[in-house]
Amino acid sequence: MLEWARRRLPRTRRGWRRVVQGGVLVCVLALLPATWLRLSTDDRIHTVADVPSAPVGVVFGAGLWNGEPSPYLAHRLDAAVRLYQDGRVRALLVTGDNSRHDYDEPDAMRAYLVKHGVPDRRIVSDFAGFDTWDSCSRARRVFGVHKAVLVSQGFHVRRALALCGAAGIDAYGVAVDEPHDVTWYFGGTREVVAAGKAALDAAFEPDPHFLGPRERGIERALAGRGASGSR
Repeated sequence: MLEWARRRLPRTRRGWRRVVQGGVLVCVLALLPATWLRLSTDDRIHTVADVPSAPVGVVFGAGLWNGEPSPYLAHRLDAAVRLYQDGRVRALLVTGDNSRHDYDEPDAMRAYLVKHGVPDRRIVSDFAGFDTWDSCSRARRVFGVHKAVLVSQGFHVRRALALCGAAGIDAYGVAVDEPHDVTWYFGGTREVVAAGKAALDAAFEPDPHFLGPRERGIERALAGRGASGSR
């Protein structure tokens, strides 16, 4: 094995130069999607206090711990509560994974919001937000969202903004503050890889894993008549 590797290594300075150039090219290509996300979303990221108002706030799932929102998801929901209480949004769309009977992000998110003062009739659940593109595409195509405030951590909100924009939603993002711990750095590293898929989703606009019929939950929530989710 070692002898085979020695035979494969370049034997000249020109050969090594080509290896280095190839490595640099691969790195540049890998970082292009992440650069696109940053450049295309910089002017649309705000705080809870200064984000422009919109009819709907969209909160993306971020995992459950023993059936309850994970700390990162709880922080997103706390920001959503403030947006609602401050009058910056009039309804909330909670979108997450409910692909198994024993794992239900949207219902856990709804329960948390209601516990913290958001009226149940102002909350709409999307049970098929299996990834960010699905959440954005379904928000527009199933729930009829045209303008929204997106709530997520800073390392994810850029991708959400770009994908919701590609799906036809005029969106601004709230970047929820978090300590830069191991989870934060892992999320940031993951986003470099996820940016590539986001670029493909934005370019080709595939159907979500589950599209389903049009839902009127957002219309009812904005009218204050009660909301529903799609299962």
